[in-house]
Parts: sequence; structure tokens; C-alpha cells
Amino acid sequence: MYAGSSTLAERLLMIDLDTLAQEVVKVANPAHIEPGYFSVPKPIEFPTEHGLTAHASYYPPRNHGYEAPAGEKPPLVVRCHGGPTASGGPVYPFEIQYWTSRGLAVVDVNYGGSSGYGRAYRQRLNGNWGVVDVDDCINAARYLVEKGLADPDRVSITGGSAGGYTVLLSLTKRDFYNAGASHYGIGDLELFAQETHKFESHYGETMVGPYPERADVYRDRSAIHFADNMRCPVILFQGAEDKIVPPDQAETFVEACQKQNLPYAYVLFEGEQHGFRQEKNIRRSIEGEL
Repeated sequence: MYAGSSTLAERLLMIDLDTLAQEVVKVANPAHIEPGYFSVPKPIEFPTEHGLTAHASYYPPRNHGYEAPAGEKPPLVVRCHGGPTASGGPVYPFEIQYWTSRGLAVVDVNYGGSSGYGRAYRQRLNGNWGVVDVDDCINAARYLVEKGLADPDRVSITGGSAGGYTVLLSLTKRDFYNAGASHYGIGDLELFAQETHKFESHYGETMVGPYPERADVYRDRSAIHFADNMRCPVILFQGAEDKIVPPDQAETFVEACQKQNLPYAYVLFEGEQHGFRQEKNIRRSIEGEL
């Protein structure tokens, strides 16, 4: 059995079905976080568009060695998962603990379309990728600001792959965030439909619409066409050998930023594919966001 939780790193277990005795075969990441630095997630439900409710996990800042100045609200990192129909379950996320141990709050948003909340919730994203995810991430942040759990003037957004797509579209079509980080994200849905690998080549037909019949929708939901609207800095991380979201997705967005003289940074990792695997690159990408 492969399992994990908000306080236990993911691990492979051998379970005796007669006695239910457990034996840990392998821990995915044996690193240990001291309790004084560990932020335990709190599930939240928040109002979103059309009178609906969406879900997220909120991680408050946690560092036993420091105390925030009285009355100061923490910066907030809005985290959007990939998929886009996966979910950001609270399973011992080391990256999130990096942020919370440094005084930032994190909200891991399971926007409409995420798995784990029933069929109707999962189907909210059908035909609405680039709309529902963007709305729900912003509404999660607004909810936390209203509750006094985040500073409204220090809200950033981060995500990888489909989450990176949500990041770029949020920064170019909404004037809400103060900064953003896209990890191997999609900036051009038309280009993605034309060149991604076979397994996901028809994903957009459900999430956006048939292509090229609805090319107008693909263009309207592609950040590359709205880069001149961006009002905050963005950093992009990309694997040079990524076949799912090839480097030209990041590079065309970088070119658009250069033409508009917009603040950006671009980090290309040689030898990396879709999701970084080398320790030095994982470290560089996390520290680069900060």
C-alpha cells in the first residue's frame, strides 16, 4: 500500500491482512521536519462564483524561532495543482513547509474540477479551464484576506504544468496578484493542442472545446495573447527536455514580456523534463521563487 498524510511522508507499506500489522518498506522522502517548523493544514471551504463553494487547504506560518510583529498579517502564496483534474491533497508537502517556515501562509487550492469532491465538482472544469480555476484561486485568497489570515498587498501565485497555466492566465487577465511563478506552465493553449504528447493531445477537447473548431476560445484563454496586461513580476522555470509542455511555451511568453518591457525571470534546466528531479534544480526553483 502506498500512503501518506499531512504529518507523514508518503511511504510504501506492507500490511498483513490477517493481523493488520504494518511494515514500512520505503519512505519516499526520509527527511524529517521538526514540529516547531511544521505547519498543519486546515481544510477550508470558501464561496466562489455562481453561488458555489470551493475547497482548499490553508497552511499558516509556523516557525518556533520567530514571532510576527503584533498586528501584521502574513504574505500569502496561492498554490494551484496540475492536472488540471488532479488535487492538492495535504500529504506532507515539503515545498509548502519551506514557505510556512519562513513566515508565509500558503493556500493549496482544489479549484472546481479537482478530484476528490464528487462527479459534479470534478465536472465544473469541463469547458471552463482557464475560468473556474482562475476564479477559485482568487476567491480562496479573498476569503483568507477577509478572515484576517493574509495580507491583501502581498499575495502571490505558484503552480506547475496545468497549475502554471492558471498562474500565467491569472497574471495576464486579472489584476490581483503581486507576483507569480510558473513551473513548466502552458502559455499558449493552441500550441499545446498542436504539440503535446499523444496521451494528453485531446485533453483540451473536454476542458476547453474541440480544436480547431473553437480556436477562438483557445486564443482567449491563452496568456500569451494578454501579456501586455500583466502588472507584476513573474518567474518561469522550465525543463529543457520537457515533451509534455515543451520549452517554447515558456520562451514565447518570455519574448512577449521582453517586447512589453515587463518584469520577468526565466530559468531553463538542462536535462530536466516535466517536473524537476535533480536536487540542485529543485532547490534552485524553490529558492528562486522566494
